[in-house]
Amino acid sequence: MYTVFSTFDVPDEKSDEVINIYKNRSRSVDNAPGFIDFLLLQNDKRSGELTVQLIFETKEDYLNWVRSKDFKRIHDLEKKYPDQELAAVIPKVTQYKVVAK
Repeated sequence: MYTVFSTFDVPDEKSDEVINIYKNRSRSVDNAPGFIDFLLLQNDKRSGELTVQLIFETKEDYLNWVRSKDFKRIHDLEKKYPDQELAAVIPKVTQYKVVAK
């Protein structure tokens, strides 16, 4: 398995808005070959720190998702989000190979 974390900070007062965006996400990734799971995590002490976790069967499956038209379309929409403060958020992305379960 292969997992990717995208961690970003938003103002605490906007965390619920961002959580709702993810609750209503397009779910395009759910249909990507090799996709296993999506999680949105919220830091227990800092509500504005959110992390998206994606789990794929392989690194290649993840890279195929990142290179897909759906991925590009979704991320282009994010750049056009009306709240420019949120649209400008750049996540810290870390990628891991699962070595034990």
